[in-house]
Amino acid sequence: MKKLIIINGAPGIGKTSSSQLLYQQLNNSAWLDGDWCWMINPFKVTDENKRMVEDNIIHVLLNYINNSSLDYIILCWVIPHQALLNSLLEKLANKNLQIYKITLIAQADIFRNRLLKDKRTEEQILDSIKRLEVYHNMDTIKIDTSHLSIQETVTRIKELIK
Repeated sequence: MKKLIIINGAPGIGKTSSSQLLYQQLNNSAWLDGDWCWMINPFKVTDENKRMVEDNIIHVLLNYINNSSLDYIILCWVIPHQALLNSLLEKLANKNLQIYKITLIAQADIFRNRLLKDKRTEEQILDSIKRLEVYHNMDTIKIDTSHLSIQETVTRIKELIK
């Protein structure tokens, strides 16, 4: 059975870095970063664009799911609320998948310091920290990355999916 690993969390929490390393360490894997589906210039969050992005993500996921050479599919994306996660999962309901929903979280002060080192603007930092609360309430497995390296985070994810 294929394994779909969904990794979400606030902007800057480490989704992309963790997903990239996980992808490199799992044979027969594919990785989709939901942000790739938002490559629109200028970037505008509209209902039409939201629908398009969700459709793009589902289309790519289904292609990965239908590829017989793949065992693992990794999706990383902000996914800022439970309704969006549920909507994505409903569209995959008839597929024979083992699904792991993983949210990366961190302590606000440690997260702030990471974002500062990452050269994020004050507006981006405040937005990311404000979003942390939403992720605590989602129906997902939480991994607190406050004191974890990217490799340690990936090791935890691999322990969950084995």
